[in-house]
Amino acid sequence: MNFTLKQLRYVEATGRLGSIANAATELNISQSSITAAIGALESQIGFDLFVRTPAKGISVTPAGKETLRLIRGFIVQSRHFETEMMSVGGDATGSVRVSCYATAAPSFLPPILKKFRASHPNTSITLLEGNMEATMLYLANGEADLAFCYDEMVEDGHDFTPLFGAPPYVLIAADEPLAQNSSVYLKDLAGQPMIMLDLPRTKAYFTNIFEQLGMKPNIVHSTRSAEIARALVAGGHGYSLLNICPPDYRYDDTRFRVLPLRDKLHVPTFGIVTLAGIRKPNIVQAFIRQCVDLKRDGAFDSIVVKLPNHSPTK
Repeated sequence: MNFTLKQLRYVEATGRLGSIANAATELNISQSSITAAIGALESQIGFDLFVRTPAKGISVTPAGKETLRLIRGFIVQSRHFETEMMSVGGDATGSVRVSCYATAAPSFLPPILKKFRASHPNTSITLLEGNMEATMLYLANGEADLAFCYDEMVEDGHDFTPLFGAPPYVLIAADEPLAQNSSVYLKDLAGQPMIMLDLPRTKAYFTNIFEQLGMKPNIVHSTRSAEIARALVAGGHGYSLLNICPPDYRYDDTRFRVLPLRDKLHVPTFGIVTLAGIRKPNIVQAFIRQCVDLKRDGAFDSIVVKLPNHSPTK
């Protein structure tokens, strides 16, 4: 077969975006170039990748789904090959593409990026942010070399490097009576207004915490932003439950308090997800090793809310 990497990228984008027009927009090329690439590849492999339906766009055929999986794997390997070639004869250089759970990113990413850029000044880092499902989709589509996410998103075909346990904690206004406590039980919050972080998987996780104890949260506000949840708590509109705590939360004592929960609850683990069975470029391996070194040095301890006299969950 005779095809180019550029043609494969055109086909992959069409399958991922579900539209020739969307693929053309993303890649900044003409729709006719996309159509030609699809036609050329289908002619060589002898079967259709997509079904064209007037007024409805395209859909992927069963054989097309498997072909797109192979194409994405090839594109990932080609990018890794390019990175490896750039590092021949010298230290690890190139680029690292990182997808990260957006709500957690502001808390744990700064020390990672600071240390890595200091030790690898010639490396570029691309950050892709989203909710947990979007974060993992970047990895699956070959747009990211690794993903920062919770262990609950790990499936067959993934490798997981744990960084820290992230027990849920309570964010409550400083003038609330419970704010004077050093910790609380969920039952202490029963009936009080709650501000829910309403993201895929996240809302179900927090709701399930209450259900396990035979309770139901009194949700009065929902938001997809942890910062908006923080502002609403500070404004006295209710409390919120979160997992990863930005270090500055602990010092904003005039507005709210951070309280650990005393209930025995499942503690999710936050870490690095990569695709299994794929040899990683030197620069990506170096990035992961540096994250593990930071874990060992306690760099993430300040963003974990634990009960007094308890060590951070590893």
